[in-house]
Amino acid sequence: MDMNSFSPMMPTSPLSMINQIKFEDEPDLKDLFITVDEPESHVTTIETFITYRIITKTSRGEFDSSEFEVRRRYQDFLWLKGKLEEAHPTLIIPPLPEKFIVKGMVERFNDDFIETRRKALHKFLNRIADHPTLTFNEDFKVFLTAQAWELSSHKKQGPGLLSRMGQTVRAVALSMRGVKSRPEEFMEMNNFIEVFSQKINLIDKISQRIYKEEREYSDEMKEYGPIHILWSASEEDLVDTLKGIASCIDKCSKATEKRMCGLSEALLPVVHEYVLYSEMLMGVMKRRDQIQAELDSKVEALTYKKADTDLLTEEIGKLEDKVECANNALKADWERWRHNMQNDIKSAFTDMAEENIQYYEQIRNRGLEKSNSLYDLT
Repeated sequence: MDMNSFSPMMPTSPLSMINQIKFEDEPDLKDLFITVDEPESHVTTIETFITYRIITKTSRGEFDSSEFEVRRRYQDFLWLKGKLEEAHPTLIIPPLPEKFIVKGMVERFNDDFIETRRKALHKFLNRIADHPTLTFNEDFKVFLTAQAWELSSHKKQGPGLLSRMGQTVRAVALSMRGVKSRPEEFMEMNNFIEVFSQKINLIDKISQRIYKEEREYSDEMKEYGPIHILWSASEEDLVDTLKGIASCIDKCSKATEKRMCGLSEALLPVVHEYVLYSEMLMGVMKRRDQIQAELDSKVEALTYKKADTDLLTEEIGKLEDKVECANNALKADWERWRHNMQNDIKSAFTDMAEENIQYYEQIRNRGLEKSNSLYDLT
């Protein structure tokens, strides 16, 4: 697969700043293993919710033990994601699955939905664990190790409501103000994100439609086998032939079910995850722009001497450092994310293609058997 179809592409020259930025703390060997399993339903007088067991095994010295076991609910995962975005505004945080499914809240507690969410939460935590920077975040460590009451206490240590409101109002004001001159490399990133978002959303819709049509086809096929069995009961001379056809239909139905499992487990989750990633990337770009907009506003104020010159000069110096750090973090993480994205999507489509080849080979063989049975019938 030529992933260049997701143009426009970023510059890949050895002299590019993007290729020069490296994570110094990137671990050579994996030393953190996380498993999410055993969903459990909890019913209270106020609400019903699901918790998941999280087992962490590690050889890192900063952990007090080599193994931890805690239970977390979806709201705890949301808290972790928010803390990671707060601490690393221009790093690409893995997306969480949506809070509710499209068909409605009633299906939140059926087995298929719970299992789908469990897999997504497992992937979310392991993507963080594999990230060279996020994996060492202190809130991530607390999430993996703290008991429920400790986590609840830790959550209360965050900024107060008025502080959060002030930060939100400030961010909105800066975003409304806009950035005067976004660097060219980030313009190219933004263009890439827009094109990628359009294409991955289209692929997601087409994949969902294919799955729905396959499901309807499979449901209809399941009805044909029993019909031929019933038919054979009233046709003594054609019993073997009709049962042979029923057997072929049953084998085709099982092959279709297997292919649908491959579609629902290998392709659909990967495509939809990158739909969520595209939304996440837009948020990252906005946060980068907010940092630059804050610098631009201070430079403008200094130009027109709207405030104390010495104080503004000091603030501008700090903001310049902040912008440089934010830009370097995003550029390094951008290349890492694109590499993973290309591998994930390529692997998903390759696996799906192999599934399809096997499926059509089975269908062809069953079709030949059915044709022979129909020949006997005539």
